[in-house]
Amino acid sequence: MCFSAEASFGASVILGTVGVITVRQVQTKSQLPFAIIPFIFSFQQFTEGVLWMTFHNNNLAFLQPIATYTFLIFAQIVWPTWVPLSIVLLEKDVRRKKILYVILGLGILCSVYITYSFLFYNVHSEISNHHIQYTFDYPHTAHFLWLTGLFYFIPTVVSTFISSVKRMQILGIIILLSCLITRILMQQHFISVWCFFAALISVIVLFIIFRLQKSADVLDTLTPLSTTFQR
Repeated sequence: MCFSAEASFGASVILGTVGVITVRQVQTKSQLPFAIIPFIFSFQQFTEGVLWMTFHNNNLAFLQPIATYTFLIFAQIVWPTWVPLSIVLLEKDVRRKKILYVILGLGILCSVYITYSFLFYNVHSEISNHHIQYTFDYPHTAHFLWLTGLFYFIPTVVSTFISSVKRMQILGIIILLSCLITRILMQQHFISVWCFFAALISVIVLFIIFRLQKSADVLDTLTPLSTTFQR
């Protein structure tokens, strides 16, 4: 997280609690990947909290590369695949589902490419202007990096607008706004800052799961009535 270890650990506790509540509302296996998003963010924020501590405690310095890569694996590799996958599993509309599968394919390509980059090139983290800044030693052109960013953006943000699930677009709008604001104001610390706000925004996941539960309850109530009328 961009402010301090305490803020990261605090966000981790909040998101972990939200994750417990969300998972308890799950009614089908298809809802589970989406419901555990707060849990994943919780672990991610915990990891960055540990990273903060390694900068201030020499005895923990050996954990710095582990914490750096662990945080970035979730921030850069997991989300481009996990987000569209969790959304496509919720989708009932056949046409939208096909589009989401294409977006999922882009996310998988993005995850594979970033995994390759992590394996063969160096990644650094440091405190810069009271924020954590991540530096990647990728020998790629600016145009290629822009394309990678697009392949990341479409699965993690655009997929929420394709979904027909109630309130999913609200999640997408807020994440999009936080992305734009962070990109404009915190360019050098974008990964850390946006991941923090995206983590807090993931609380909306709870409300989406609640909505799915409510819709299921309504269907359960209407089914006996429709059966009665048919008789």
